[in-house]
Amino acid sequence: MATVLSHEVRRRAPRARPPGRRRTIGRSLWWFVIPGLVLYLYVVVIPTAQGVYMSFTNWSVYSPSRDFVGLRNYRTIFNDATSSDILVRTLVIAVATTIIQNVLGMLLALVLNARVFGRNVLRTVIFAPVIVSPLVCGYLFKYLFAPPGIGAVNDILQAVGLGSLQEDWLGRPGTALTAVIVVVCWQFVGMSMVIYLAGLQGVPVEIVEAASIDGAGAVRRFWYVVRPMLAPAITINLMLGLIGGLKIFDQIYATTQGGPAGQTETISTLIFKQFNIVGDYAASAALAVAMAVAVAVLSLIQFTVLRRQKGNS
Repeated sequence: MATVLSHEVRRRAPRARPPGRRRTIGRSLWWFVIPGLVLYLYVVVIPTAQGVYMSFTNWSVYSPSRDFVGLRNYRTIFNDATSSDILVRTLVIAVATTIIQNVLGMLLALVLNARVFGRNVLRTVIFAPVIVSPLVCGYLFKYLFAPPGIGAVNDILQAVGLGSLQEDWLGRPGTALTAVIVVVCWQFVGMSMVIYLAGLQGVPVEIVEAASIDGAGAVRRFWYVVRPMLAPAITINLMLGLIGGLKIFDQIYATTQGGPAGQTETISTLIFKQFNIVGDYAASAALAVAMAVAVAVLSLIQFTVLRRQKGNS
């Protein structure tokens, strides 16, 4: 009997592959990676390296020689008061849009994850602006926020008896930045909602019901039961919102083009103007490199903090 069992075990045991065959398969897989790697080098790595090098030169429409000038362009960026104001404004837009998108996205996801009549239709309607071009979205809101007598928002205020609240939303320094934030949040809150909905689908119903039986209210159930399980979705949404807010361009270009009086100017619009209008190519490259480093550092810090919080929870 023992002999039969030993033969059966040897027959069912997986056969070890020869070491040479395993190395041969690994080498052959590299041939499938090479085309994509070459394309990535040509499209991403080489242009990035060229842009970094150009940021250390004096390349412009007036100086095509591209002489090396060291850190002069970077010193100009950080010593210029206008650039500092633009950097702060960009951070304000990024933080505001990230917070608003995630709060509204989470609330909508919690509501539409429940048994609500027509929830699939509502999900589709809320997500639909995400697939619209940001430039088209910007031009749409440029019409909606147009001055009194032209824009739909002011016409609605007049129709409901709130004509005293009419404003030139995009032409007044006090409201232009808020209007831009509204445009960005309206377009991308649906994306945050869908990511949170995907996370909510993975929350076991039994755990939530058990917390409810133990006497936990809706707020406590969300904070102590649901929220820790949504940590991956929260991390993704916060990082996407921060990165998108830091490099926002299309909506601002379509609505205000950085005005009025530079009150909606961001790093991206400044890069565009330095390159296409002023013709200072090296300065625009330096701005782009500085923004890329800032995005990478802030994203790394945010990811590290959120990962530690996830581990503690």
